[in-house]
Amino acid sequence: MTELHRTPLYDLYKEYGAKTIDFGGWDLPVQFTSIKEEHEAVRTKAGLFDVSHMGEVEVRGEDSLAFLQKVVTNDVSLLKSGGAQYTAMCYENGGTVDDLLIYKKEENDYLLVINASNIEKDLEWLKANKSGNVTIENKSDEYALLALQGPIAEEVLQTLTDTNLSEIKLFKFKNDEIVAGVHVLVSRTGYTGEDGFELYCHSNDAATLWRNILEAGKSKGVIPCGLGARDTLRFEATLPLYGQELSKDITPIEAGIGFAVKTNKEAEFNGKAVLLQQKEKGTARKLVGIELLEKGIPRHGYEVFSGEEVIGVVTTGTQSPTLKKNIGLALLKSEFTQPGTEVEVQIRKKRLKASVVATPFYKKSK
Repeated sequence: MTELHRTPLYDLYKEYGAKTIDFGGWDLPVQFTSIKEEHEAVRTKAGLFDVSHMGEVEVRGEDSLAFLQKVVTNDVSLLKSGGAQYTAMCYENGGTVDDLLIYKKEENDYLLVINASNIEKDLEWLKANKSGNVTIENKSDEYALLALQGPIAEEVLQTLTDTNLSEIKLFKFKNDEIVAGVHVLVSRTGYTGEDGFELYCHSNDAATLWRNILEAGKSKGVIPCGLGARDTLRFEATLPLYGQELSKDITPIEAGIGFAVKTNKEAEFNGKAVLLQQKEKGTARKLVGIELLEKGIPRHGYEVFSGEEVIGVVTTGTQSPTLKKNIGLALLKSEFTQPGTEVEVQIRKKRLKASVVATPFYKKSK
């Protein structure tokens, strides 16, 4: 058996009551208390996640912008120093290599944050597409990443730093700030549909940062959270998960993240021709929300029917802790994607009625 990877916080998990699972080759906490309790904490107060399994790749050099423009779908030239951007990398057929965040630290100095299960594949892809004066370095082992998410995230974190956090707007960041005595890149980003921060520090400092944030937020109801709540939170907010809503067989346009595909930029990026055609002429299938009208939960991989015709597949589904409804995301033939369209989901030996519904399922209140 291959030994599972562990984050720098692994030794603390037991102390905080974590139940761990094998997640893509990583030994990670699925929950500390319960998924529902952790989900509720993030929606109403705040929760702290260890997401140090994510990959960090530094891209530097005088041709780094030109290189990134050719390898990702978004327009990196729009990024100013201190800005972050969501984007995707695609194959020539438009299928997705990965979705990722790009942080622009300085001119010709970028940090790419990639999915844990794709680190090796992404590095190979980046290096295979490299041109010009560019250095690509995998720094994943040196970084730890904590995410404090929820309505009171700023209030709690502000007690641990002199940096004015209110100045960090959405998809902006400040580098090398001191938080709880630790050097941190503080980014106003997240994967829960709530306000919050992602905190990048050296792996040696992760335990100090973790303990201090939880101690500072303890009286206000801040708790540690695992992958279970992270998944239900991102799902309610209709944020895609690679391997489910996005894959080598699913394009960013089909998955509903066309906003991160700038086909009008000059650079000829991988998959541009296919994605341009999909933007202009539409796609044969689309990712939509569905709600079960009968008792049952749609799960990843379940087939969706209209009459006797298989019209698609569920990519993610669960009972929504916030909405108390059995809902799912499904990749369906486009002619069946209008809200209100009735479909059926094959759940074990039964086909249960469902309706196509608008997404996102959840939006935080202003």
